[in-house]
Amino acid sequence: MSQAAAVDDTPTLLGHPTGLFTLFFAEMWERFSYYGMRALLVLYMLKGFLAYDDGRAYGIYGAYTALVYMTPFFGGMLADRVIGQRRAVVLGGVLMALGHLTMTIETNATFFTALALLIVGNGFFKPNISTIVGSLYDGTELNRAGGFTLFYMGINLGAAMAPLLCGYIGETYGWHYGFGLATVGMLVGIAVFVAPVRITQLMIGTTALASAIAMVVVTDGVILRLVNGFVALALVVAAVVALVALNRGGLPDDAGRMEVSGSRLTLVYVGSVLVVPLFALLVQNDELAGWLLIALGGPAILYVLFEALRAEKVEREKLLVVLILMFFSLLFWAFFEQAGSSINNFTDRNVDRVFEERVIGQDEVGATVALVPTQEQLGYAHDGAPYTLDKLNAAGEGPQDWAVDGSHVGMGVGGEVVPASVFQSANPIFILLFGPVLSWLWGALGRRKIEPSTPVKFALGLLQLGLGFGVLAYGVMLSDGRGMVGMSWLLLGYLLHTTGELCLSPVGLGMVTRLSPKRMVATVMGAWFLATAFSNYLASLIAKLTGVGGEGEEAGAIPVPLDTVHVYGDVFTQIAWAAIASAVLLFVLSPFLTRWMHGEK
Repeated sequence: MSQAAAVDDTPTLLGHPTGLFTLFFAEMWERFSYYGMRALLVLYMLKGFLAYDDGRAYGIYGAYTALVYMTPFFGGMLADRVIGQRRAVVLGGVLMALGHLTMTIETNATFFTALALLIVGNGFFKPNISTIVGSLYDGTELNRAGGFTLFYMGINLGAAMAPLLCGYIGETYGWHYGFGLATVGMLVGIAVFVAPVRITQLMIGTTALASAIAMVVVTDGVILRLVNGFVALALVVAAVVALVALNRGGLPDDAGRMEVSGSRLTLVYVGSVLVVPLFALLVQNDELAGWLLIALGGPAILYVLFEALRAEKVEREKLLVVLILMFFSLLFWAFFEQAGSSINNFTDRNVDRVFEERVIGQDEVGATVALVPTQEQLGYAHDGAPYTLDKLNAAGEGPQDWAVDGSHVGMGVGGEVVPASVFQSANPIFILLFGPVLSWLWGALGRRKIEPSTPVKFALGLLQLGLGFGVLAYGVMLSDGRGMVGMSWLLLGYLLHTTGELCLSPVGLGMVTRLSPKRMVATVMGAWFLATAFSNYLASLIAKLTGVGGEGEEAGAIPVPLDTVHVYGDVFTQIAWAAIASAVLLFVLSPFLTRWMHGEK
């Protein structure tokens, strides 16, 4: 069939196959569930029934995120050769839904089982839904790059919603409610993917409307409602576009399907269940997970290097560019992924997240004031001892009596509190705002033949990441007398991290496919994902440098903010200099790497 005929036979909207909008919402809800859990995970390990210290929580978080990026390598191979992408997506979604649901059960065994289910499920879901997106454009003249851009926006819409709903509700009303919402999100994602078109439209419309209303109604305070209102509006607009698109046709029946024998299918299903205990063991032994990543990633990278060294000149130089940029990408993500660990705890402990109603005045000295404690009380004396975060977490929702003395003058009382996990929505919201702008900028520069090369974009990404950590470190230098940092510094840091991500992330995978020989694209892509997995493990080792205790017992109580703020500031400063130095080195190497790309941008 000719390309023109293929286009004629493909129902489209805005130049894209209508099935893309089904996949948009399936992926959006899956990312909602994943990032909802991610926003809560470290805080839950510290403040929930597990009561871990910082080092233990960071180690488990690092092993979990690393293994999450490792399993897609194997899930993609099984889908390609055994069960097909469509079945793999459904299997992955079911396993992840079970994982989120299992998180609501408070035992050590179920906690690690839940993480293992999420790791295995993500391995099947993540690579294969993207593959199905690509298959919608095979044999057509439709805009594949634009389709993946829309799909990327769906990922970030789900990631933006997750902290605003799962994170807010989990921290405010109870961890289990947050994990329960993540379960519902995953189930909706599966249902959208497998349901007939009319039912899919109904689910997209009702869940989008319900979520948009919830984001505005469930929160308190003007600031949060403005932020949530923006994301809610984006969700409603996306839902309307999807409803119009699906009215012209849904996901093609043959997209991602493969004929497979029942015995092979059963073998994959049974095998997926049997490896769950193995991953549960790995995720609770982060050192073991690190050795596994080295054992898998090391040979893969050495094999690519071996193939490069024995290849002819052009192929060799292209592969060397991939390996060099793979190293810089590893550094980028090791620093960037502090967001879910050390930056998350920094936000919880040292960022002033309260818009107080009033402050204690001189005229109240000697009186007893009844107040509901918030972050504003951290570091002040109460009952003869400094008020710390673990005491705040145990205080409940009722008021406490505070005997006011001269040291309390200026202490904030009441007001709107922004939960720490909510700030993890900053990155995806900034992507929604600035992603199209940067995409337009690259296009405009490309038309003028001055678009930066891929190595230069990587260097720009590292530079902005380093500046973002520099902003956080500078905010620490300007912290107040209690060791609290203004939230504007955190948001500016996240903004620079996001613009850095937009310079590096969208071009990385495309660079791998362009520069790798066709005979080994899958192998190089696997090595790229394994390097990303290792970067998440390395991120946990960096995060451990900020460890200051835990909240489960008195011996591990979190110190007052003044005692923790410079611990974070020192590590953020080191990261800033490391990222900036890496960017400078890559800028120096860029002319050579660009030449070795032999015309590829």
